[in-house]
Amino acid sequence: MLTVSLMNGLVYGALLIIMSSGLALIYGLRRVVNFAHGALYMLGAYIGYTIAIHTSFWLALLVAPAVMMALGILLDRYGFRLLQDREPLNVMLVTFGLLLILEDLVVFIWGKGNHSLFTPELLRFSVPILGSDLPAYRLAVMFVGFAVAIGLTLWLRYSRAGLFVRASSTDPLTTSMQGVNTDRLSAFIVGLGSALAGLAGVIAGPFLSLSPHMSSDVLIDSFVVVVIGGLGSLAGAFIAALLLGMMHAVGAVYLPEVSVLLPFIFMIAVLIWKPTGLLGSRT
Repeated sequence: MLTVSLMNGLVYGALLIIMSSGLALIYGLRRVVNFAHGALYMLGAYIGYTIAIHTSFWLALLVAPAVMMALGILLDRYGFRLLQDREPLNVMLVTFGLLLILEDLVVFIWGKGNHSLFTPELLRFSVPILGSDLPAYRLAVMFVGFAVAIGLTLWLRYSRAGLFVRASSTDPLTTSMQGVNTDRLSAFIVGLGSALAGLAGVIAGPFLSLSPHMSSDVLIDSFVVVVIGGLGSLAGAFIAALLLGMMHAVGAVYLPEVSVLLPFIFMIAVLIWKPTGLLGSRT
């Protein structure tokens, strides 16, 4: 039982890594608290569902994130960029309004009922680990989550574009004066964050049911992850996502009465001990 709970925690933690890394990237560069991030996750899941039932799950894994990336670029161009000099509350209200619009759009197109995305046939088997049989698909979700974490880390640290992203997140004005097109860079980052949300939605489909309100729980958990890890810190988000995933899974088995409260208790404790989060820096 403990082995299964720990593995389920790692699976949910891997899903949160994909979600929260996009949220952290967008905040780190645009300084936008994007309440619509959960809606992008939901929309990506529904687009992936539609593509999968008509073609294949693997095509959905490619097309849905690409569609969400295009939507994210449009969101930055006609939303975040126009609001970049406004009060943060205005941007938060705009993103919250977008969340409501996308939820209504999903209800209009797909209805209010729940949907399930089938597990791809290639991964319909179990793997024995420490005396327990674990679904191969869930292990694949863990692999994707960790691959996203490693890939983003290497890209930000060693690529030229990653250098521009780190510089722009620290001092966008100076970076722009050095010849970097920060608007184009920001559009790409918002697109990348939206694509990651769409990817998370597609891979969550086979083990989480699809509904027009599926964005709320994962969005709250993603915000908790970003706050615990430190606003704008990818490494902190990765660590916090795994801790939160384990807390959800183990708490649901051994502390079911308070399992819903555990992430918030942990967040409060971390902020009291270190107000900037685990790996955040004071700004």
